[in-house]
Amino acid sequence: MKNFPLKLASALVLGVAMLGGTASAQYPERPVNMVVPFSAGGPTDTVARSLAEAMRPSLGETVVVENKGGAGGTIGVTQVARSKPDGHTILLMHIGFSTAQSLYKNPGYTSDSFDPIGLVLDVPMTIIARSDFPANDIKELVEYIKANPDKVSLANAGIGAASQLCGTMLTSAIGVDLLTVPYKGTGPAMNDLLGKQVDIMCDQTTNTSQHIKAGTVKAYAVTSKERVPTLPDLPTMQESGYDGFEVGIWHGMWAPKGTPQPVLDKLQAALKAGLADKAFQDRMAGLGANLLPDRANPEALTAHVNQQVPQWAELFKKAGIEPQ
Repeated sequence: MKNFPLKLASALVLGVAMLGGTASAQYPERPVNMVVPFSAGGPTDTVARSLAEAMRPSLGETVVVENKGGAGGTIGVTQVARSKPDGHTILLMHIGFSTAQSLYKNPGYTSDSFDPIGLVLDVPMTIIARSDFPANDIKELVEYIKANPDKVSLANAGIGAASQLCGTMLTSAIGVDLLTVPYKGTGPAMNDLLGKQVDIMCDQTTNTSQHIKAGTVKAYAVTSKERVPTLPDLPTMQESGYDGFEVGIWHGMWAPKGTPQPVLDKLQAALKAGLADKAFQDRMAGLGANLLPDRANPEALTAHVNQQVPQWAELFKKAGIEPQ
């Protein structure tokens, strides 16, 4: 009888483990919520909605995209970090995941708040302007900015957004500080650019390609190492004389810390299946995005974030950007 409490405790532990294993085996039990920490209509939202549909057959459940914008994405990311770690709430976030530590004193989360699932894709940036902007190529654009620094407005989707990161690289490269106009997402920023209320912006091809092809904005360059096949007439920044000006906005997927391994395995398998989906591949190719199926795993995502954090910290330090 002396061993009864020990035996009872062991039985309870085994029972809990079996229940957890059963729950993991039944996953998902309801629709999966994919949180996008930016407003609807932006480039990350575009990726998320296409990927959610591509992942559905593998999971056997609907993947619902929830837009939770604000504070450079930190509000939505924090929401996922605090969610129940059962795989029914996941995060799709871009490069801002690795810049928040340098941009915010307390972003509300760290890399340790999540279990990584894998990298998704990489998207080049484009430097664009309102359709009636005077400059017609990147050389004229830089000359105009340097001659009229107080007259040119640079739109972005807020602190930590991809457009803000690329805009910082641009102003640093040409050595001119511009009037920056932050928005609560790329959607409203693009709307004001189309409405000619702001002058220039640097944003992802997933958000700009359609406008460039339609001629509703002027485009000057891409930030990838090579030209984008769907925008063959746009030179790279390196071709234009800006060595080292290369930035791609990668996207990754995470789950809250403590998510059971069998659930993470199913999510990783669903991500890989989504990246292999022909409709998703065609959609992303048309928007200039590069899929990363060989890096759609936790190890690759973790290594990438660890490499990116100090890189951006150094850039912000050089640009004189202090954490908020």
